[in-house]
Amino acid sequence: MPWYAVHTKSRHEYKARTSLLQKSLTAYLPEMEVWSKRKDRRKKITVPLFPGYLFVEVDALDNHVKLAILKTVGVVKILGKKENAEPIAVPDDKIEAIRRLLEKKAEVFTFQYPKEGQAAKIINGPFAGIEGTVVKCDVEKEIFVVSIDLLQRSVAIKLEGFQISKI
Repeated sequence: MPWYAVHTKSRHEYKARTSLLQKSLTAYLPEMEVWSKRKDRRKKITVPLFPGYLFVEVDALDNHVKLAILKTVGVVKILGKKENAEPIAVPDDKIEAIRRLLEKKAEVFTFQYPKEGQAAKIINGPFAGIEGTVVKCDVEKEIFVVSIDLLQRSVAIKLEGFQISKI
């Protein structure tokens, strides 16, 4: 049976999964454990691997089933091509690869690097906490040049990927 990727409202993945299961549809929400930092403690929490998305397995995606999915609480759309908005099935081997990755309990990190011209915050190193603008970036080498205005002068700093975050 084919799988389809479903886009949900922000932070509605669990509610959408529960509603789809109540409609007797097979829903898969890949989750990973991450450390959550609070002011006084660190705690491991479970979060969606792909925030805003989950997968639904159906025999045939006819109009009745499509409508049932789209009327589910928290569901925005079923992903597909833009031209005709026809949903595209996710290959079974991709779903299986996600399951194998999560079974291994390997620590998974997701990064959203800032692009050139975007505001960024330095999170590690001697300039930690300072905000600036990304002037140049090489995502493959994880090297970023950030311009910081200090005392009405611009200073460019070369940083690595783990030292910067998108604002």
